[in-house]
Amino acid sequence: MGILDGLMGNASEIDISKAEKDLEPILTNQEHVQTAYKLIRDLIVFTEKRLILIDKQGMTGKKVEYHSIPYRSITHFSVETAGTFDLDSELKIWISGTSDPYTKEFRKDDNIYKVHKALSSYVL
Repeated sequence: MGILDGLMGNASEIDISKAEKDLEPILTNQEHVQTAYKLIRDLIVFTEKRLILIDKQGMTGKKVEYHSIPYRSITHFSVETAGTFDLDSELKIWISGTSDPYTKEFRKDDNIYKVHKALSSYVL
């Protein structure tokens, strides 16, 4: 998995130490990154305490939105795989107190399963 996967919308696993360094300002003292995935410019980060969804916005990506979701707040989640004509896969996460899910699109099925498995291991 490399830059081409990222450009195509496929999640690629990123180095944990780099993710921790980048997230140092928002991680608590006792919190460490367990695994992290990059999806084009966005990140999906799993710590032992929460899920952090990072949405880089704008042309330069300098504007960043951090969604910090404690695992206990995730009520359910789903994966929709790509079909013959619909080439996108989707990950949907429902958070308690909200009616609409947080949705991320992937371009291939292969890597969405890794993210789904990581989410399952922390939520279940």
